[in-house]
This record gives sequence, structure tokens and C-alpha cells, in this order.
Amino acid sequence: MAEISDAIRPPVAEPKRRGTVADFIVRLVREKPLGTVGAVIVLLLLLTGIFADMLAPYGYNEIHPAESLLAPSAKYWMGTDNVGRDILSRVIYGARISLIVGLVATTISIIISTVIGILSGFFGGKFDMVTQRFVDAWMCFPGIVILIVAVSIIGAGMWQVIIVLGLQYGIAGSRIVRSAVIGIKENIYVEAARSIGCSTSRMLVRHILPNIMPPIIILFSTRVPAVILAEASLSFLGLGIPPPAPSWGGMLSGQGRSYMLLAPWMAFWPGLCLSIVVYGVNMFGDAVRDLLDPRLRGGLGRYTGVKRKTMRASGQGQGTRKRPG
Repeated sequence: MAEISDAIRPPVAEPKRRGTVADFIVRLVREKPLGTVGAVIVLLLLLTGIFADMLAPYGYNEIHPAESLLAPSAKYWMGTDNVGRDILSRVIYGARISLIVGLVATTISIIISTVIGILSGFFGGKFDMVTQRFVDAWMCFPGIVILIVAVSIIGAGMWQVIIVLGLQYGIAGSRIVRSAVIGIKENIYVEAARSIGCSTSRMLVRHILPNIMPPIIILFSTRVPAVILAEASLSFLGLGIPPPAPSWGGMLSGQGRSYMLLAPWMAFWPGLCLSIVVYGVNMFGDAVRDLLDPRLRGGLGRYTGVKRKTMRASGQGQGTRKRPG
């Protein structure tokens, strides 16, 4: 009878496995609370930059001369500047500029880092030596000095700043990609592809590039806040986004410094938004690095507690005691 009851018992459905994105989100929320806060800040930055036209109550250069230097109120939540422009609207449009510069310049830098790093790490030899000595020489100069000189030569503007920041961080970041390629190119599957006559381009695209994507994703997530901060520094020095474009760094400079004591909200709100965004993106980038980099999982990895419970339930992993005598 027991055999019959077992035969007619309905099979237990296996639990559905989550997708890669869903699993990453669940791990982020459970394991990285600060990273989750950073992800929320990044999401708010994205939404604010995309829907700035709908969120801003006024145009970023809309002037109300009779309402200049007004303190925060119900009408102007963040007050007005010295010419009567709404600071809230300018901060919202500044989020769009920071978003565009951060994403586009970081994308350019990642492309440059990937190309230089893959070629240098894969081919090695004299090409690697010459390339890396050029990278070393580039990294010897302070980054802000290179940015100031480059922007002074080609002129101020959003796209000029994007290109300069992309080159600056792209050349410096190629060493990270190169180290990942050197660790992968000696694997057996690369040697097998080479032995069967696989072309160099095919090996780079099909075997090398997919296996260095985790370091590239981590590099992208950590480069975005650095680019946003560098753009704000250039705009603060008057070499970044030219006025009247509402860059956060530009709002801190110029009139923001001149009226800092009379109207402190002119410098407070852009500085606060810049600090929150850079902090949030940094926290999210650190969480992405911890969750994607296999070298940081260590030992039993993130499922240590689960594995220990399973081992205890099954009677495994218990220390064996010596019998006396």
C-alpha cells in the first residue's frame, strides 16, 4: 500500500529560479543595504535627468528680476539666485547635465580602456611595453592638470568636457583591463582555440571579451562618480559647462561664491545634490563590485550561512571527536 500511495503522489514542483537581473536585485537588497540606498539615488538621478522638462517648475534660464535672492518658500522651494532664477529648476536641469556627462564620458573611457587593455594584454611583447610606458607617463601627471590644459586648448563646452574626460579616464583605466586579460589568456580554452586555428579577432571577441565583462562593468560603475565630480571641478574653475547652462559645479562658482553669505542657499543646494549623487553612485558601485567580483566572495561565498545550515541538517560538516583510548 505504501508503494501505491507513493506512486499516486503528485510530483513536487521545483521552485522557479530567478533570472540574473532579479537575482542581482535580491542579493543587493539583502546583502548591501548601503548599495541599495545608492541604487535608489542613482534611479532618482536617472528619472530626474530624463524627465527634467516635466519636473522643473520653471525654465532653467527663466528670469524674474523682481524676485531675486528670495529665500526658500512655498513658491520657490530652494529660493532664487541673484537674477531671479529658480534654483530648484536649475538643480533639476543640472541633474540632466551630470547624467549626460557621467554616462557618455564613462562609456567613451570604457571603450578606450577596453581596446587598449585587450590589445596590450593579449599581444604582449614590445607592443605591451611601449603601450604601458605611455600609460605610465600619462598617469604621472595629475589628472586635474591634464584636464585644465586640454580644456584650455580645445575650449569649454559639454562635448569638449566629455571627450577630455573620456580620454583621461580611458587611458588610465586600461591597466585594469590589461591585468584581467593577462589572467585569462593563459586559460586552456584560449589555448584550445588557438590550436584549432581560431583567428585573433575571433579569440578576442568570443573568448577574451566575454570573460572580462565583470571587471569592465565594475570599472564603469566606479568611473561614473569620478567623472561627475571631475566635471563639477572643471565647471567650478570656469573651464567646464559654460553659463547659462546649470551645471552643479558652475552654480557653486561665480555668483554662488559672491552671494554665499547673503544668500547661502545659492551654493548649499547644488553642493548638497552633488554630494548626495556622488555618495550614492559610489555606494552603488562598491556594491556592484562586491557582488560581481568573484575574488571578493571568498571561501563558501555569499551562501555560507545557507550551506552551513544545509550541512547541519544533513549531518555533514560536524567535527569528529576522538574516542578515548
